[in-house]
Formats: sequence, C-alpha cells, structure tokens
Amino acid sequence: MRTKKMATISLDPRFNLQVSKNQQQHGGVVEEIEGLIRVYMDGHVERPSIVPIVPCTMSLERGVTANDVVIDKCTSLWARIYVPSCFGKLPFLVYFHGGGFCVGSAAWSCYNEFLSNLASKANCVIISVNYRLAPENRLPAAYEDGFNTLMWVKQQALNGSTEHRWWLRHCNLTSMFLAGDSAGANIAYNVATRLGSSGTSDFTILRPLYLKGTILIQPFFGGEARTWSEKYTNQPANSALSLLVSDTYWHLSLPIGSNRDNPWCNPLANGMAKLRDFRLPNIMVCVSETDILKDRNLEFCTALTNAGKRVETVMYKGVGHAFQILHNSQLSQPRTQEMMSHIKAFINE
Repeated sequence: MRTKKMATISLDPRFNLQVSKNQQQHGGVVEEIEGLIRVYMDGHVERPSIVPIVPCTMSLERGVTANDVVIDKCTSLWARIYVPSCFGKLPFLVYFHGGGFCVGSAAWSCYNEFLSNLASKANCVIISVNYRLAPENRLPAAYEDGFNTLMWVKQQALNGSTEHRWWLRHCNLTSMFLAGDSAGANIAYNVATRLGSSGTSDFTILRPLYLKGTILIQPFFGGEARTWSEKYTNQPANSALSLLVSDTYWHLSLPIGSNRDNPWCNPLANGMAKLRDFRLPNIMVCVSETDILKDRNLEFCTALTNAGKRVETVMYKGVGHAFQILHNSQLSQPRTQEMMSHIKAFINE
C-alpha cells in the first residue's frame, strides 16, 4: 500500500472504523492520501468528509446571491453561481476548485466562503464548476466538463434563457475569465489552450461569449524532472501539498500508463514551439512563496512570456499552497485580501 500523509482539517474518528469494514469488502488499500482519499484493490474509492459540504445559502457574503444549477444530468455536472448585488453588467469568472483532480467540491465550505467573498470584493459573477473527479474519471474528463460548461453558458445566452436570467442579466458576455486554483488552475489553462488551438482561432466557438483572460492560482503542474522547490522546500505540518501527495494525485488522475511528462501535467514537455501555437488571452498567475510548486509556476510564466504571451505574475510572500482557502497561516487573511484586489484589477483592465 502506498500511503501519502497530509496534515489537514480534523478527520472524523468514525472513518477508521469504516475503513476496516471496507478492507474486508473491497480488498486492501492500494493508494491513499491520509484524510482525503483511499483507493481499494477492487477500485472502490472513499473520500472522508474532511471539509463540510454546505448549501448555496450558507454563510454568503452580504449582498451575494447563490444558487446551484444542473449543467449535464448524464455526467452529474453542476455548478454553483454567485451574483453580487450590483447595477449594470459585470465580468464573470468560470471557476474550477482545487484538489489534485481527485477530491474537492464546489459545495465545500472553504470554496463557498472564498468565492462568495471574491464575488463581492471583485464585483463579478462567478460560476463554480463541480467537475468529475479521478480516479473514477481520469483526465481529460475534468477538461471536458470545463469545456462543456462554457458551451452550456453559451447556449443559455443564445436562447435568452428565462430560467437563468437571474444571473445572466448581470453578465458582460464579452468579459469572461477562466479561473481556478491548483488542479482547477490546470483545468482553466487546458480549457483555454483547447479554445485557442488551431481550428478555433480567436475563440469564435464561444460567441457571443468572449474569453478575456485566464487566472491561474498556484497552478498544479508537474514533470518527471524535479524542480529545486519541489526537492528542497521544507513544508510545515499543515501544508496542503507535499511532493508525495502531488505524485499520488498525478498517479490517480493521469491516463493509465502516462508519466508526469504528459502535457496535461507538464505544459512545457513539448517545448516552446507548442506554446507559441496557442492563441491565449491575457494570463495572471498567482504564485505562493513557500509552495513546492513555486519554481515550476515561475518557469511556466517565463516560458509563456518567451512564447510571446502576455503574463502577469504575482508572488504572495510567506504563504504556501492553497492558503486562500485553508487559512493555515497568520498571513493567510491579508494575503487573500491582496489576491482578491489583484484579481479585481486584472478583470477590470
């Protein structure tokens, strides 16, 4: 059994009792990230309730309205939409949560709080996508869900949907952004590159929507060769991501047989020529100083800039991976407010 430890929010002690029963029923545990996910020999997957699942009405920022919408019943794809009280048309973000492609939910309390706050502070409409998870649905399932969400928004806009008028009437359709943190940032980037690949130049497939930019918060990328920060950054006990945890997420989410130089994991694997081919909108990359992904994120920004893309890189000092949702350091709150201010400025350029 491969066990990857991760210090996180307190785990319900009843979970360990359930594990022993499941080992008898489903065989031994073959993959585990402690407190987050267990994969059994027969393919059964467990995700303990380490983060509360909350309704869309829970603990919203003042003036923000939220509702859940079904996008595709066949794949159980849904989203949570946040609308701040406002006048006129607002930018809107299509947001993908983090969790290594294997855990997480648009209904997690930490995302509900963060995105409600962001909608209010940045004055934008946010569509938080609850995409399919690995290993039951390995990549590119999450990318397909991201793309299908955009096509669904486009269809509602074209149809003049009355059911969804409550949020669509607040959206500036020519000011759409893809955004996400960690694995969600990876999804945002890969959906953007799909839209900007040959055959869909100028993102014509989106009309009447227009993709104005992409916001990547601590994007979850990897590679067979380790960076300095991956090898040597000392992570505190409450860190959201270690190298062993990262490797396990990739092992569970990439297509079987792929290694970490799969372009979905390592966008630089095919060299600069491939990056130059993509027609990408403006990109903002948020990097955390004590994140093991810091060097990989900075290398990615440098490569994009050298490929002629417009990239804005912001470094958040003294905080690690996913600080904006975990609040796991004394600096988390002020740095989160800085991030929201940076996002607001970026989407209003």
